[in-house]
Amino acid sequence: MGQPNLLAPADVPALSARFWALVVATGVLAGLAGAALMALLYASAHLTYAYRSGSFLAAVEQAGAVRRVVALAAAGAVAGIGWWLLRWWTGPGGSEVSTALWRDEGRLPLRRSLGTAVLSVVIVGMGASLGREAAPRLAGAALASRLCDWARIDTAHRRLLAACGAGAGMACVYNVPLGGALLTLEVMLGVLSLRLALPALATSGIATAVSWTVLPTGPTYQLPEVPLSASLTVFAVLLGPLAGLVSVGWVRMIRIAHEHRPTGWRLVVAPVLVFTAVGALAVPYPQLLGNGKDIVQLTLGAQLAAPALVALLFLKPIATAGSLGSGASGGLFTPTLAVGALLGSLAGQGWTHAWPGPAAGFAVIGAAAVLAAAMQAPVAAIVLMLELTRTVDALMVPLLFAVTGAMLVSRRLDTPSIYSVRLPAQ
Repeated sequence: MGQPNLLAPADVPALSARFWALVVATGVLAGLAGAALMALLYASAHLTYAYRSGSFLAAVEQAGAVRRVVALAAAGAVAGIGWWLLRWWTGPGGSEVSTALWRDEGRLPLRRSLGTAVLSVVIVGMGASLGREAAPRLAGAALASRLCDWARIDTAHRRLLAACGAGAGMACVYNVPLGGALLTLEVMLGVLSLRLALPALATSGIATAVSWTVLPTGPTYQLPEVPLSASLTVFAVLLGPLAGLVSVGWVRMIRIAHEHRPTGWRLVVAPVLVFTAVGALAVPYPQLLGNGKDIVQLTLGAQLAAPALVALLFLKPIATAGSLGSGASGGLFTPTLAVGALLGSLAGQGWTHAWPGPAAGFAVIGAAAVLAAAMQAPVAAIVLMLELTRTVDALMVPLLFAVTGAMLVSRRLDTPSIYSVRLPAQ
């Protein structure tokens, strides 16, 4: 009897030596592109908020209220005018990875995609409430697609290589090679097969190693030591279904925002108006600016009081969905993590009155559960959280319980992922 996990989907033929050469080239290009885009993001942030070192949040807080509003208004102008000019220059055509993989045979226009990636990281660096991962994912997939044009390979291999490029772009900027490979398989291809896993792992590993020449090699989030805790385990069982409900609401917000994205001349005006409003909200809540990385770190360190947690849990999804709905292009990975971390931290503060537990553990559990249900990718979400925080032992079982509960609720309510709700209507 044949080995089941060696059976790839029927439309994916065997992988040739030429394909493996393209895998190596894709990994190298994705790593270089990811490093370049992150350098541009940091440069944009440092220029906008006039700082050289320290965290983005500290720079935003020191910049003052007026600068926050002006910076976001400028980011809106860059977004609106930039994407209008890009559409005029490149003509019709999309630059969404999910659309290309699921509907366009893995084809992505290189100029349009790279232009979108550059604009995306610039506005995130300026403070837009969107994720930074969309740019390297798009660049990696577009470069893989161009390699496929050059090599003239078939559609099945093109789709596979484009997905590997997208996962590699994500992997290198967060230093999560295994999580990037699992995103390729679980989110973009929807198949866990050995034949597909090998190129996904190789591409993400190569891209991550290449990016180490420029980007940090440590964990994205600094996590204090979390001991084994029965309190965390029971908390995870109870939080999972609630996280599932929150993820359902979050995905529906993204769907509504995407369905109401402006067209024509409104594409120039809408980002300015929405981003300026986000800048105004950032006067009392500077944590709203950026992709949400600092929010997650604050929850891990138990540095936010309950009133701030409530406010940010309400405002961060609105700021991100509004920014996306204005027509701007950006990611949702870290904003989703932030929503989950805020939920877990807030629930954990109440839980500790009944049964004390480590505050960092509550935030990690909430982040993983919401991320898993929002992406519809439980395995990738767990591995990503472990890689982002570089912790395993104490949180493994609670993460499994929380993610399972969240997934059961989201699947029961037949909720799609944050990627599929952004597909254009057919």
